[in-house]
Amino acid sequence: MNEHINPVIFVMGVSGSGKSTIGKLLSLKLSLPYFEGDEYHSPENIAKMSAAQPLTDIDRQVWLESLNQLAINQGKNKGCIIGCSALKEKYRKTLAKGVSQPVYFVFLEGNFEIISQRLQNRKGHFMPPALLQSQFEALQIPENAIKINILDPPEQIVNNIIQNLSH
Repeated sequence: MNEHINPVIFVMGVSGSGKSTIGKLLSLKLSLPYFEGDEYHSPENIAKMSAAQPLTDIDRQVWLESLNQLAINQGKNKGCIIGCSALKEKYRKTLAKGVSQPVYFVFLEGNFEIISQRLQNRKGHFMPPALLQSQFEALQIPENAIKINILDPPEQIVNNIIQNLSH
């Protein structure tokens, strides 16, 4: 990866795939700020998800647009890493729209059983495991993304991402 370019990297995948863990580690390795996409959801979206109700495309639109503005503004500064599910191709287009810096999507791939087990063990997050099926149903596997298997240890995953970014 060219040191003079300020990339915007979206670490994406379904809930429980490791976006926060990997995004934060990648942030440390690349000296780029990390932003947790979930923190940009409206209180209404959080309440809906907490009640095990899947978000609609309409629910997600304002959230995606706010993450897009974050990407545009941070890209102009130093670049950034944003953890965001980015489940559908149209969401990824909204996220990348108007970003003048290189945009990369890193897709954390894992199967339903592994991720479901992770969610069962996770504490203190508003996303209930019951919504995982709806995320897998909404997921459109990205074609133009760095695809990473979540079974590797986090350090190895980050090294794999960095290796892919430099190509």
